[in-house]
Amino acid sequence: MEPDKMEQEATFPLLFKVVHLQPGSADPPDSHAAGQFVHALSGVIEVGMGGQVFLAPPQYGVWIPPHLEHASHNRHAASYATVYVPEPLCAALPAHACTMVISPLIQAVLDTLRERGIGAPHSAPEQRLFAVLLDELRVAPGHDSYLPTSQDPLLARVLDALQASPWDGRSLAEWAASVHTTERTLARRCERDLHMSLGEWRQRLKVVRGIALLEAGRAVKEVALELGYSAPSAFIAMFHKQLGMTPQAYLRQKTG
Repeated sequence: MEPDKMEQEATFPLLFKVVHLQPGSADPPDSHAAGQFVHALSGVIEVGMGGQVFLAPPQYGVWIPPHLEHASHNRHAASYATVYVPEPLCAALPAHACTMVISPLIQAVLDTLRERGIGAPHSAPEQRLFAVLLDELRVAPGHDSYLPTSQDPLLARVLDALQASPWDGRSLAEWAASVHTTERTLARRCERDLHMSLGEWRQRLKVVRGIALLEAGRAVKEVALELGYSAPSAFIAMFHKQLGMTPQAYLRQKTG
């Protein structure tokens, strides 16, 4: 990084902190001049912005642009790392709220900041850590929420029902019949509002619920059965497909 760029960013240092949330915790609506990047260390974070709920498991983070009102509510316990990015440094970051994929380098820098207890850069090496983090956030792929919602009255009814009973294994055609529409219509509304199939959305829901249950100490077999799988192997395969690791590896990573 060029010296003049380093000097400019040192004038507007990023800030870092770790927050622990209890089950059912909620923060009132808030906004601030700085942008905010939030990354779950454990559990799944939920941030409401612009009428949407942005939800991300530990392999993703949530980006909150400057001045955007947001509120958080977590049904389950969670811990997260948050990075405040001063507004002058947000120009190359997304102008809209989104989830970001956590690269190995972002993960490594966040882990280093947390392990060393660095809240703000006070030396040249620490400043370089924050500069690397900022550069990585600028190129991180941005997406809609990991588990998007819909305002469509028919689709919202299906999603609400699955939220209440994630083990419900009804087919797309059966869900369509339950809200008095056709399979094709429901599939089109999933692609339009969720940008994925109902089956993909349901798998993501099961990952989110599975993480909460695993971190509460439930055995993999119990979690699999509770989420509607007839055998743990099917749950493990789905979990690995979604997060790139098995439930056991996920737990080892969190306790390691």
